[in-house]
Amino acid sequence: MKTNLLFFLFALALLSCKNEAKQTYDSNMETDSISLIEKAKAIHERVITLDTHDDIEVSNFTDSINYAQDLKSQVTLPKMIAGGLDVAWFIVYTGQDTLSVDGYKKAYENAMSKFDAIHKLVEVIAPDQIEMALTSDDVRRINASGKKVAMIGVENGYPIGLDISNVEKFYNLGARYMSLAHNGHSQLSDSHTGEAEGVWLNNGLSDLGKEVIVEMNRLGMMVDVSHPSKEAMKQMIELTKAPIIASHSAARSLSDESRNLDDEQLQWLKENGGVVQVVALDEYLNTKKMAVRNAEILDVQYKIADSLGVKWYASSEEFMTLSNEEQEVFFGYYKKILDLANAKVKNVDGFPPNVNVADLVDHIDYIIEKIGIEHVGISSDFDGGGGIEGWNDASETFNVTLELVRRGYTEEQISMIWSGNLLRVLNEVQAYSNSLK
Repeated sequence: MKTNLLFFLFALALLSCKNEAKQTYDSNMETDSISLIEKAKAIHERVITLDTHDDIEVSNFTDSINYAQDLKSQVTLPKMIAGGLDVAWFIVYTGQDTLSVDGYKKAYENAMSKFDAIHKLVEVIAPDQIEMALTSDDVRRINASGKKVAMIGVENGYPIGLDISNVEKFYNLGARYMSLAHNGHSQLSDSHTGEAEGVWLNNGLSDLGKEVIVEMNRLGMMVDVSHPSKEAMKQMIELTKAPIIASHSAARSLSDESRNLDDEQLQWLKENGGVVQVVALDEYLNTKKMAVRNAEILDVQYKIADSLGVKWYASSEEFMTLSNEEQEVFFGYYKKILDLANAKVKNVDGFPPNVNVADLVDHIDYIIEKIGIEHVGISSDFDGGGGIEGWNDASETFNVTLELVRRGYTEEQISMIWSGNLLRVLNEVQAYSNSLK
């Protein structure tokens, strides 16, 4: 789960093939020709769709409750099938806590429980439906077989503690990218959250953090700069011998959030050969639109929360005062309240619009204009705060392709954006690692 603003379909899921992906996003739909929609469906069927950031809850990886079922989670196998999402990067996320022996121990145990859950999904629960990929060749082979693809990213290097050998342990468990911080400074790297008050711990990377970058290069693990501070990103790029990624960020010029990348950071990333995976999280796509909408919908959210007997936290500042345990409880009902509130105001005339797929593709357009189409991809941050109108869960993945087709992107370009660019970076990172052997 995440510390920023944090579900439906089964009947057709097991019967749907990818080119029958669910259509619910109706912006401009009335003016779309049948031929345009059919063109988009055909492209969506042929390209490999890859989402670099999907959070998990280990309670959904049991024999009785799991991703082979249509759970309320935004990503499940039925939803992936219905929406034509081919590759999900499941996230080993750990919230930042104390830099202490006890803190590192709890963080490591949390990380291992999530690695275990992902492996149980692909090895025990649904090996006939989904398989783990470690390379781009794996992705293409598994996709061609008709199965869905699982990959693993680590959000926050905090669980490695002070033992750098844990980086290789995580790599051996399947991790193919890792960020060195989340919300709050870690023992490895400063977080973007330090910007609010100008308070830093490491002035970028710590000495151990610098060693971890070198170790990730050696192993062939991509360095993720979503969440670390700007200065930390600069130092990572100076150190790394391979391209980096921002697994779930957007363009700061379009939405002024500290987790987003400003134009200077985008240029650094271009020069490094990396890729920005534009994130489908409302605040990160359009702060101005969300400010207007939130002012109107807040009272609705409070009333729904009250009716459910839970507390609503309206700002990230409030949320950040909670303990990790309290945050986990909040995220257990957060998305439900958001969806109920959005449904309640959906047909209210003149109600401020929600952030939608068009806003997502605006960021893709912008980044392409600034640094080129080779450096942009797509992520959702589902089950960790992500989800926008038109792409609110994996069952609606087709709508992103439809919007790209509307804007004139070719199949080759759409393939690059959906997966080609990210897999290219993975190849280059692994090639550098192989060159050392």
